[in-house]
Amino acid sequence: MQEKAKRPVLPAILRGAANKCMNCGHRGVFEGFLKTRHACSHCGEEFHHHRADDAPPYFTITIVGHIIIPALLVVEVLWRPAIWIHMVTWLPLTVLLAVLLMRPVKGALVGLQWALYMHGFDPEAEDDLPPAPTTGEGTR
Repeated sequence: MQEKAKRPVLPAILRGAANKCMNCGHRGVFEGFLKTRHACSHCGEEFHHHRADDAPPYFTITIVGHIIIPALLVVEVLWRPAIWIHMVTWLPLTVLLAVLLMRPVKGALVGLQWALYMHGFDPEAEDDLPPAPTTGEGTR
């Protein structure tokens, strides 16, 4: 059995976070806000089989929480502003950070999957998805 070529993990994560192909560095992993392209238009590396699932929102919430909560606590302890000031400040900032971080986090996770040959990124592995049901079988 032939050993697979090592793919650099950190550069793949950084390229994915920057919306660049993990293989060639060409721009354009995403075609929508969070929808990945089928494949890289430059080198042909396929992205469609990634399985980021719920990980990007989970990590985004974790990152945003680790930024907002300490900042909120520092402001509250030092200045004790009125509750409406907290609401006007922290709610929009939380939403803005979540929206800004979601795409880079998803790109980084797709890059990690590519670098580690996870899911469909391994050209030698058998397809790990269950076969699609054929129409007419087992249905009434």
